[in-house]
Amino acid sequence: MLPDMTAITPGTLPKSSPRGTAARARLLRGLLPALSLALVLMAIAWLNPRAISYFGFNLMLNLAIPIALATVAQMFVIAGNELDLSIGTFVGFVGCVTATWLRDAPLIGILVLLGSIGVYALLGALIHLRNLPSIVVTLGMSFVWQGLAILVLPKPGGKAPDWLLSIMSFKPPYIPFPILAALIIAAIVHFGLMRTSYGVILRGSGGNAAALRRAGWSLLKTKIVLFALTGLFGVLSGMALIGITTSADANIGNGYTLLSIAGVILGGGEFVGGRVSPIGAVLGALTLALAASPLLTFMHIPPDWQVAANGAILIIVLAARVLISRRER
Repeated sequence: MLPDMTAITPGTLPKSSPRGTAARARLLRGLLPALSLALVLMAIAWLNPRAISYFGFNLMLNLAIPIALATVAQMFVIAGNELDLSIGTFVGFVGCVTATWLRDAPLIGILVLLGSIGVYALLGALIHLRNLPSIVVTLGMSFVWQGLAILVLPKPGGKAPDWLLSIMSFKPPYIPFPILAALIIAAIVHFGLMRTSYGVILRGSGGNAAALRRAGWSLLKTKIVLFALTGLFGVLSGMALIGITTSADANIGNGYTLLSIAGVILGGGEFVGGRVSPIGAVLGALTLALAASPLLTFMHIPPDWQVAANGAILIIVLAARVLISRRER
């Protein structure tokens, strides 16, 4: 005899479990930064196939390294449920110091850059101890960094140190230097923030500060460390930018504030909850670097419209994230 078969109502199919649907949605959400980058690359390959080459990537991703470093800097602040509106002018200040004091008086330049990282750490302490809105504090600091940059370099000029020029002009075989540098940055930050016990503490300060406090960890120290890391990567971003442009300007990094925030969000980060992704942030920075000029230039979009087109790309990706997030529930 044949075993009894469960009757299936005609016209109906077994539905997937809510848990499976949520798991697929989380996977898709995690892959969204890579998918966004892949779509931009495919569009560039379709519009100009010659751009997909060793020389083409070096040219298109020329400014990807400083953008990626600034995005990672912003990511550390966002991991603590804060926001830094001064990272762009800070990158400009670092650039001015790099092109002047770091070249002509290296010891003074190093001390100034280390001191600027210390200022960032003090900002973290001030925001935590006085319970001040980070947006207001960093907005005020943006004017301070801008003013200092003008004092250091009143008009465009200066020159990058020779050793920095050599590093940024390095051309490894097979893999373009911007891609190699992006992989190294993503790997180091991902390991430090996502794979170490103290990285869990740093993310926990934004995800569940009350639980962290009950466990005996100092929220003040975590805030100081997060802002110090922001300052460190901001310094690296400014130095990398001058190593590429070879000279400095007090306004050279002003656009990096919005680029860094957009890169973190494109990479899957959120303003609350300590949810960030170092790999996603770097992928978001690469996507913005490719979409900011190469893609839109190949599409013959006038420069006056390119900023609006970048905003449209960001809105599309965020809308896709919202749709995916609804499936996770």
